[in-house]
Amino acid sequence: MDRFNPLRARTITLVGLMGVGKSSVGRRLANALDLPFRDADHEVETAAGRSIPDIFADLGEPAFREGERRVIARLLEETPHVLATGGGAFMNAETRALIKARSISVWLKADLEVLARRVSRKDNRPLLAGKDPMQVLREQADARYPAYGEADVVVETGDAAHHVTVDQVIKALSAHLEKQAS
Repeated sequence: MDRFNPLRARTITLVGLMGVGKSSVGRRLANALDLPFRDADHEVETAAGRSIPDIFADLGEPAFREGERRVIARLLEETPHVLATGGGAFMNAETRALIKARSISVWLKADLEVLARRVSRKDNRPLLAGKDPMQVLREQADARYPAYGEADVVVETGDAAHHVTVDQVIKALSAHLEKQAS
C-alpha cells in the first residue's frame, strides 16, 4: 500500500453498538491499510489487570468508563492506527471530543436484529447480564444514536461479511477525505 495514502495519516476510530464488529472489522481494516490495530476494551483490561466483567462487578460502570476515557486519550496520542472502542465510549463528551479532534471517527451501524443475534452468542457482555439483548440494544440505540451521529463517517454494515464491511469503510473514508480536500 502507498506509504502516503491519506487513509494512513490519522487514526481511524470505530464506534457503534456492541456486536456491530468494531474489533473484527477493525483488525481487518488495520491489516488492509497496513496500520497497527488497538482495541480499547483490551487496553482497558490490560491497564486494570482484570476483565471488563470483573471491572463492572467490582468497581461499577462509572469506574470502567473513567478508565476507558483515560485509555482512549492515551491511545489517541499514538501514531496513526485503527482503534476499536467500546460501545459506550463515544457517549462520554470528553472522549468524543478527543476522538473527533485526533482521529477520523466511523460509526458502524447495523440493524438491531442482527446485533441481537450476534451478542446472544457470547456471555461476556456485562450490560446484557440477565437481560433481553433486543431490549438492551433498543435502549442503547435510543440513547446512543444521537452521539454516534456526530461521527465523521457512517457505514451501514447490514449482515455483510467482515471483508465487505472493510471495503465499505475504506470507500466511505476515501469519499470523506476527498470531500474535505475539495
